[in-house]
Amino acid sequence: GLLSVIRRLKGSSEQELRIVLLGLDNAGKTTLLKHLASEEVSTITPTQGFNIKSIHSHGFKLNVWDIGGQRSIRPYWRKYLGSTDLLIYVIDSADQKRFEETGQELAELTEEESLTGVPLLVFANKQDLLTAAPAAEIAEGLSLHTYRDREWQIQACSALSGEGVQDGMNWISSQIMNRKK
Repeated sequence: GLLSVIRRLKGSSEQELRIVLLGLDNAGKTTLLKHLASEEVSTITPTQGFNIKSIHSHGFKLNVWDIGGQRSIRPYWRKYLGSTDLLIYVIDSADQKRFEETGQELAELTEEESLTGVPLLVFANKQDLLTAAPAAEIAEGLSLHTYRDREWQIQACSALSGEGVQDGMNWISSQIMNRKK
C-alpha cells in the first residue's frame, strides 16, 4: 500500500512483521515485551485487553501485540491472529499447576486456521525461580515434537533479568531470514 511506496521512496528496507504474544495471565508476557522495548520492568500491572509495541530488531520492525491472558479474555485471542507472522507463547515455568491449562490453550491456538504454518516461539519464562521446570520438560509436556506444520523453538528465559530473551530473538531473526529466501 501507500506505506510501502513511501518506504521505497525513502530507501528504507526495514521489513515489518506482526507478532502476537500470548500465554496465560501472570506468565510474564508484558514483562517480556517491556524488556524487549528496553523499558522499566519493576512495576507491571495485569494487561486488561492488549498492549502494542514496535520493536526494532535485526533490521526489522516487529509490531508485537501483547494480549491479556485472563480466562475471560482468551476467547478473544482469535480475533487478533489474522496476518500473524510469528506467535510467541509465554509459559510460567514455575506454575506447574497450570501446565495442563496452558498446554490446552496452546494446542487450541495452533489448530487455528489463521496460524497454519506460523512459526512458534515458546518462552519458558521465570527460569530464575527455584521451582521452575526446565524448558526440555515443558516442551515434552506440551508435545511440541508433534508439531509438523510449523517451525518451533522453546527458549528458557527470565523476562525479569533478560536472560535467554536475546536467544529467542535470534531464533526469530533466523526464521525471518529463512522465510525471505
